[in-house]
Amino acid sequence: MSLDPATVRRIARLARIHVEEGEIARLQGELNGILGWIEQLNEVDVEGVEPLTGVAEVSLKMRDDVVTDGGMVDAVLANAPERAGSFFAVPKVVE
Repeated sequence: MSLDPATVRRIARLARIHVEEGEIARLQGELNGILGWIEQLNEVDVEGVEPLTGVAEVSLKMRDDVVTDGGMVDAVLANAPERAGSFFAVPKVVE
């Protein structure tokens, strides 16, 4: 497949990018090169090849789901500009 200048202008308009008239020929060559690579990839025989989600079969290490941040109220609120008991105090924003 080969793109003509009108198609390059249309692609630029759809992508909402401004392309000067002098750049059309250069972009046409680049886009045609990209389409050529895609055509080469379409020629590869992938029959029987399982899709990969990664290059290595690795299972993630699991950990116990336990709460570990409890009991640190003073440490958490140490840098709070204002506090009300064990909570952050913020100015009222809704009347």
